[in-house]
Amino acid sequence: MIDWHNMSPQEIERRARNIAPGEWAVEMQKPISTLLGSCVAVCMYDPAVGVGGMNHFMLPNMRKREGTVDVDSLLSGDYAMEVLLNGILGRGGARHRIKAKAFGGGTIISGIAASGIGKRNADFAREWLDREGIELIASDFLGACSRKLLFVPATGDAYCRRMTTTMATAQEVAKAEQAYAESLRRPPPKSNVELF
Repeated sequence: MIDWHNMSPQEIERRARNIAPGEWAVEMQKPISTLLGSCVAVCMYDPAVGVGGMNHFMLPNMRKREGTVDVDSLLSGDYAMEVLLNGILGRGGARHRIKAKAFGGGTIISGIAASGIGKRNADFAREWLDREGIELIASDFLGACSRKLLFVPATGDAYCRRMTTTMATAQEVAKAEQAYAESLRRPPPKSNVELF
């Protein structure tokens, strides 16, 4: 058994599985990390069995546009929250024991600040957890900073490092968020599977 409590955050980060915008992960042994700008990451875990996970979403929910396929909903906050919760339950977690920690919603890019997306993401995370009866025991939302987040599902420990927004940091976060936004605009690939 790994003693995560006596390990430095740097060592935890070295061992972590990184998730990008639009992704989620459920783990028992491996830590999870991500870099946040206006996005929000929610960490949920069951302390009794040591299972937990993290998601990383850019928008609270997606609305189906007339005449389009609703694949965007698979990458939104409402989907990310449901799939994370179900992943934890599927690995032995119990709903009544699940706790949450949530982070992000920063304002690091002026165009995104004007849209208020960071605040909408943070509000969505709080409201969803409250509606589902999952206790939010720690959070760090909003502000003019990006965040590096580490989460250890086995212990429920989360490490959040606020980073002053530099040009390099803003570009790295903006690049990841832009790639995610572009993926939402692309039509799904055509399947070459023929059903008979």
